[in-house]
Amino acid sequence: MRKIALVVLASATLSACVSSSPPTYWPPQQQRPAATTPPPQTQVRPAPSTGGFRAPQVMNLPGLEGVIGKNATALANLFGPPRLSVREGDAYKLQFTGEACVLDVYLYPLAPGAEPSATYVAARRASDALDVDRAACVRALRR
Repeated sequence: MRKIALVVLASATLSACVSSSPPTYWPPQQQRPAATTPPPQTQVRPAPSTGGFRAPQVMNLPGLEGVIGKNATALANLFGPPRLSVREGDAYKLQFTGEACVLDVYLYPLAPGAEPSATYVAARRASDALDVDRAACVRALRR
């Protein structure tokens, strides 16, 4: 008898959880917006073509005059062969290393079709990768 009472109680409890109408927390049915005419199309004129070229900003800090504006050959003559040379599109990243620091030099063309030249320099300590003075790193790595 106990088992039957438990089954009846369980089924009554479960039936209370099932409802034929949606819960009240559901959003009400939304009316479809009336059909409207699309806004008039406007003629979009493309910008004058520059071939996708965007001139880079050139770093201008004291002590970097011998690096900024130089091409890859001039930088290799100044610091020796780069430890790393990465080309991405028409840009380069050259990395020069020494005991004191690591110097990353970024080269971009200054005009469409021009040879990439150094426009930005980043420097960090070789031991723990903390930023260091760029000009001091340039002086430390010069041949």
